[in-house]
Amino acid sequence: MKVGLFIPCYVDAVYPEVGMATWKLLKHLGIDVTYPEKQTCCGQPMANAGFEKQAIPLAEKFEEKFKGFDYVVAPSVSCTAFIKFNYPRLTAHECETAKKCMDVVEFLHDVVKVERRLGTFPHKVSLHNSCHGVRELGLSSPTEENVNKFNKIKDLLQLVDGVDVVEPERPDECCGFGGMFSIEETAVCAQMGKDKVERHMQTGAEYITGPDCSCLMHMAGVAKKQGFDIKFKHVVEILAAGL
Repeated sequence: MKVGLFIPCYVDAVYPEVGMATWKLLKHLGIDVTYPEKQTCCGQPMANAGFEKQAIPLAEKFEEKFKGFDYVVAPSVSCTAFIKFNYPRLTAHECETAKKCMDVVEFLHDVVKVERRLGTFPHKVSLHNSCHGVRELGLSSPTEENVNKFNKIKDLLQLVDGVDVVEPERPDECCGFGGMFSIEETAVCAQMGKDKVERHMQTGAEYITGPDCSCLMHMAGVAKKQGFDIKFKHVVEILAAGL
């Protein structure tokens, strides 16, 4: 099984430690993983802003970069969801990479089926279920549907020694970050972020974790501005801690 590692542009530029933790974790699990050089943005910002045609060349480049792999794995639920559900519509041909693209949590849980003990993280963490992960990738059960409760992120975190995983009230409520929404509806976005961070803090957690740096980045900005004493880590950083 050959895996191509896709590191989204904002992870590469702002949270490179998340990309390195993903690489380390996959290698630790014996995955044959390669990082193709000269990767670019997946095109999600352009498409979300109404400029879909500008995303098409990026989709074509992505297809060329990752066409030789069995799976394409990324530490970002929003970018993964954009690729899976929009590339087939944007490109004028059958987009094979879109079918093979998976978020790292989805890949580890559903394909690798990790059961062995992972790292060590002796802290209480509050789990943030990002909207794209809940309602597009199926990483956890949406509360608005009458389905049996599940959470693939929590399943993986429970393989980490010492970690105490909790969830806030209204566990899959949006944190308010949403690309153009955060620009066009700044006040609403900020208030949603503040409400969400406060609910996470009410659990008594030291950290907020989740599968998408965009949500964590938004909430971290809110916490800093409000002077909240809470820290943030992407889920792969916790899974790889101490390896």
